[in-house]
Amino acid sequence: MQLFYNADLSETDTSFVFSKDESRHIVKVLRRSTGDLLQITNGKGWLFSAEITMATINHCEAKIISAALQPKHPYQLHLAVAPTKMNDRYEWFLEKATEIGIDSITPIICENSERRVIKKDRFERIIQSAVKQSLHCHMPVLNDALPFKEFIEQHHDAHKFIAHCEDTKKISLKSQLQPRQSILILIGPEGDFSASEIETALAQSFKPVTLGDTRLRTETAAIAACHSVAFVNQE
Repeated sequence: MQLFYNADLSETDTSFVFSKDESRHIVKVLRRSTGDLLQITNGKGWLFSAEITMATINHCEAKIISAALQPKHPYQLHLAVAPTKMNDRYEWFLEKATEIGIDSITPIICENSERRVIKKDRFERIIQSAVKQSLHCHMPVLNDALPFKEFIEQHHDAHKFIAHCEDTKKISLKSQLQPRQSILILIGPEGDFSASEIETALAQSFKPVTLGDTRLRTETAAIAACHSVAFVNQE
């Protein structure tokens, strides 16, 4: 199945016009023609089945023949992850977390962060591509980057954890997870959270957790946390 994405598509729409690039992809790559069916999502949970009514390299149109709201996974996962020094590593995290299942992502700027500016437009395109590839109908939300202190002082209605590498008392994240929870996990930069950041998080009722016995890169730790939550919720 080939899934297309358009955020503006509504469940009340009766027709759809593909972009020029998508039209070329449909005709030249997928070799689809008039009468063929395509699947489209708006990232809000809706899956549309559409029949092609016009198919040229530069212009494809389709009529919507059905729209169905797809179920969401039974948990809420928000990962607040410090940007990595190399953009491609953060992009890899965004792609894989979207494939596995995540609801919200917030880049957090920490004391030890080597990268303090993100390319949000590019990151959103990475997420959109992963949504289409993994056939998800719910688009994860990519929030604006925030300073660490500003982020954790916000109200978060979730079970809150901070994963760090300091040699202090921590509990296994796995031991704290239950199905159908709302989870927020903080993942620090390559230099880890500072001692003062950890203390501040603990004062805000974040629980210190470990993700295993080895020291993980930022993006690996984020994926390990994402998969742990998804795995606990498998039925």
